[in-house]
Amino acid sequence: MLEVLTAPFAAFHQMRELGGPVVNGIFAACVLMWAIVIERYWYFRRILPGEASRMLGEWLARPNRHSWTSQQVRRAMISRLNTSMSANLQVMRVLVPMCPLLGLLGTVGGMLEVFDSMAARGSADARSMASGISEAMICTLTGLAVSITGLYPVYYFRRRVRVETELLADKFSY
Repeated sequence: MLEVLTAPFAAFHQMRELGGPVVNGIFAACVLMWAIVIERYWYFRRILPGEASRMLGEWLARPNRHSWTSQQVRRAMISRLNTSMSANLQVMRVLVPMCPLLGLLGTVGGMLEVFDSMAARGSADARSMASGISEAMICTLTGLAVSITGLYPVYYFRRRVRVETELLADKFSY
């Protein structure tokens, strides 16, 4: 039972050893990206409904909602909610395409290791090339895997911000 629970950690450790130092950066980007995903999910499920209700109550408590000043207050309230919904989404949007680029960096490093081993031995020995090619492929795989797992959350939260903003604009009636 203990082996089953520790298997993901062993695989992570093995990937770090085989992929070189770039894999650490990719995993750090993965942890940051998924921390933001969890935080945004928490925000939309628990915090946004309360904030929206509070601001809607403030809006409905206004005696005059038709004046120019009231319209500016309405716009500011919706904008404040939109800004809080969009928090950290830019970071996610940067991390998703950054991970394959980090994988490419690791790939280039692995290929340079292959060429160095070929130059040192003076021949293309399969054993000397295997570790560099392995490092290159693991970095590429890791970068792509992390990036792919982040594509849907980025799309989902961007769409959710747009839809929630439209719904809020409808609720804040004149």
